[in-house]
Amino acid sequence: MQEGWHGDDYLILFNEPEIAQLSGRYGIAEFLPGHVIVGLRGWDDFIVRDERGDTFSVPTVPLDARHVSPFSLPKELQLKVDPRLSGKIKWYVKPLAFGGDPHPGENVIWISQDQHAQLVRWWNAQYRSIKKR
Repeated sequence: MQEGWHGDDYLILFNEPEIAQLSGRYGIAEFLPGHVIVGLRGWDDFIVRDERGDTFSVPTVPLDARHVSPFSLPKELQLKVDPRLSGKIKWYVKPLAFGGDPHPGENVIWISQDQHAQLVRWWNAQYRSIKKR
């Protein structure tokens, strides 16, 4: 895993051995068939890759093919490490898609990657449950 600032974006990029494991942990095949997760962009969006090798950005919640947009990883990627943020992922206690407050405050916490995977799956299950109604 490699993480740090690239311009205004904080990127967390996974290496090839991590991609399959994390794609399974996040349930990418269930939510975005034909894609794997290659990283996080600004904590709020996944960077995913399709079977052709094209990369895209998609919100972590809702993780829905309708919200996929093209995203190109820079060819010369040099991330500026920020020790204050290493190993942490910003999370909205109540995700923005559910009306959560986007401003720093009580709605923002810092969590581990394991917690992030659990919360992403749980909130996306809630989203799909509501969507079915």
